[in-house]
Amino acid sequence: MKRTNTFAVRPLSDTGEQLLRDLLDASAALWNEVTYQRLMRYNDADGFEGDVWDADTGSLEGQYKGALGASTAQQVLRKNSEAWRAFFRLKDQYHDESNTSVTDHPEPPGFRGNEDDGRQLKTVIRNDAYTVAWGERSRLEILVGSELKDRYDHTGRLRLEIAGDPNWPDYEKQGRLDLWYDETDCTFRASQPVTVSDDTRATPLADETAALDIGANNLVACTTTTGEQYLYEGRELFQRFRDTTREIARLQSKLEEGRYNSERIRRLYRKRTRRRDHAQEALCRDLLKRLYAEGVDMVYIGGLTDVLDTHWSVETNAKTHNFWAFKQFTERLVCTAEEYGISVEVRSEAWTSQECPQCGTTDRTTRQQDTLTCPCGFEGHADLTASATFLKRHTEQAVRPMARPVRFEWDDHNWSESPRSHRPKEQRTDPSTVHYDGNVASGES
Repeated sequence: MKRTNTFAVRPLSDTGEQLLRDLLDASAALWNEVTYQRLMRYNDADGFEGDVWDADTGSLEGQYKGALGASTAQQVLRKNSEAWRAFFRLKDQYHDESNTSVTDHPEPPGFRGNEDDGRQLKTVIRNDAYTVAWGERSRLEILVGSELKDRYDHTGRLRLEIAGDPNWPDYEKQGRLDLWYDETDCTFRASQPVTVSDDTRATPLADETAALDIGANNLVACTTTTGEQYLYEGRELFQRFRDTTREIARLQSKLEEGRYNSERIRRLYRKRTRRRDHAQEALCRDLLKRLYAEGVDMVYIGGLTDVLDTHWSVETNAKTHNFWAFKQFTERLVCTAEEYGISVEVRSEAWTSQECPQCGTTDRTTRQQDTLTCPCGFEGHADLTASATFLKRHTEQAVRPMARPVRFEWDDHNWSESPRSHRPKEQRTDPSTVHYDGNVASGES
């Protein structure tokens, strides 16, 4: 399995910190120069790929390898090429009328700040140009160019202290390391892709099934064939997302003419994205841990196309696209589910949010906020009802009688059971013959 260790690092001295900053700054400068050369060629070619690949990367590599080391300079150039190739793929998809996955016109790779306002301190290091030692005093050692070594009278690799424990300390192979300065937290961070053995994957305890209804106000409504229902509420989380978006718009309106961004605005964008990603990761972990305990080995998730076709609210669609980021959430769910041995499939959920579970009608039901009602006498929670209908539609298993739903609210760190659940505490029985203590990594992946 492909996984990622993400951790904070600390230089061992003030001199070491300045050396690291100069290394990251030189990487950003190299990125900017090759981006500039390729943008000039791209524009000269009237918006086509043209001579983008004719940029003189060889001379740039020679110019910067003294500070970065030859391998790191090569990796920065390679990553820039990957960004351009991704841009051209998105552009082809955007102009392909049969492809609806790309709706916004893609933009070419951008610059990482500038010398006057400050560059974004970021680099990438080849897998054989760094070493990581995990243990009581974990450390990261990275390659440094000869010019920086001479400038700071430094010998050997630059050693950095690692803060915290890794999610995946035992891996078969390490990939290219990303290293950057997080201006939001004033912390240096690293991201290490690793390949771990499939033996670390858990095995489901039974063959139960679950279905998820992905919403805007209620982020996830889940129903399982064991009769459990879970509801993850997102109104407060979205309100904070919207408040940050309004503050960004207010600051943008105050910029001088000709300026479109500022460091404060970029900081708010990063903060907003990190808060959302943290909530997504925590939700996936919390939900899948519960589903694993229920013996679920298959999860059905509704396709976004049906959601957009049936939702009547522009605000709801904005929540699904911008706030909750459906595609990103689905990818994160699939990645996390792999650790638990749980499969995830995207299926059509058309009309499940309007279908009455008692009489089957879809044109006579009425939805008022979270409540779905039908003239036949049915009244229930709309999203939980939709997930139950979705589950019955796509599974041949019998669904047991529903228990009282468990509701969860986000407190910036965990998804905690809401007081509105009114769920009596009960001792659950683990269906496995060997006690499973949750030895599945709980960090980012």
